[in-house]
Amino acid sequence: MDKKKKNFSFTLIAIVIGFMIAIQFRTVKEPEVRDTRDTWQLRDDILKENELQLKLIREVQSHEEKIAQYETELKHGKEQVLRETLDELKEEAGLTEVTGYGIILSIEPVMEDILIGKTVSNVSPDLLKRLVNELNMYEASHIAIDNQRIINTTVIRDINNETKIDGHSIKKLPFDIMVIAEDAKGAEKLYNRMQVSKSADEFFVDNLRVKVIKPEGKITIPAYQNSIRIRDMKPEDPEKGGNS
Repeated sequence: MDKKKKNFSFTLIAIVIGFMIAIQFRTVKEPEVRDTRDTWQLRDDILKENELQLKLIREVQSHEEKIAQYETELKHGKEQVLRETLDELKEEAGLTEVTGYGIILSIEPVMEDILIGKTVSNVSPDLLKRLVNELNMYEASHIAIDNQRIINTTVIRDINNETKIDGHSIKKLPFDIMVIAEDAKGAEKLYNRMQVSKSADEFFVDNLRVKVIKPEGKITIPAYQNSIRIRDMKPEDPEKGGNS
């Protein structure tokens, strides 16, 4: 393997590991609030957190196996496995369009309130964060809100009384949240769980309704359109040398 090919291989490995770091955790951070849940709610939440932790452990083990495979393949001068895994990680990181089985959540105002004169013009970012966290806990693979792909670095916040997702404004109701599961069985499971969603109940308090739709066939979620910044990483200077 010549020097140029080796440098390319190490650069590709650095990119792959960077994507691994970026996709390890999916949970959106929420501000700390006083816990007022009762014992049964706490037990239920602990069970869900244990399920999420088990899922993350499995993902870490999978990535560790791939790193071991990279080292083995690199010793033999093969780069195809690196290219294939980089494509896979791009998909997990949200950089590619994805098609699969899933559900659609339609967020719409409660019509009864509109009839009596109340108007709902916005959805709070906290409600969206909780919903995203719940979907991830139920093993959602890919999520898009109002056609905006949700990834691990996505920021959902209020700016000047306007809810924004990575700079995209949620300006009107109703809007859709598209969710893709791992497979058809996972989509059915996700649909059943969202029928009794606690997050959906919280939307209703704000005069909003979460309508769960089971589409016929597969749905498509767009790729993430903004650039992803990976901090504290830079290409290695090939002039400084390295392992042969």
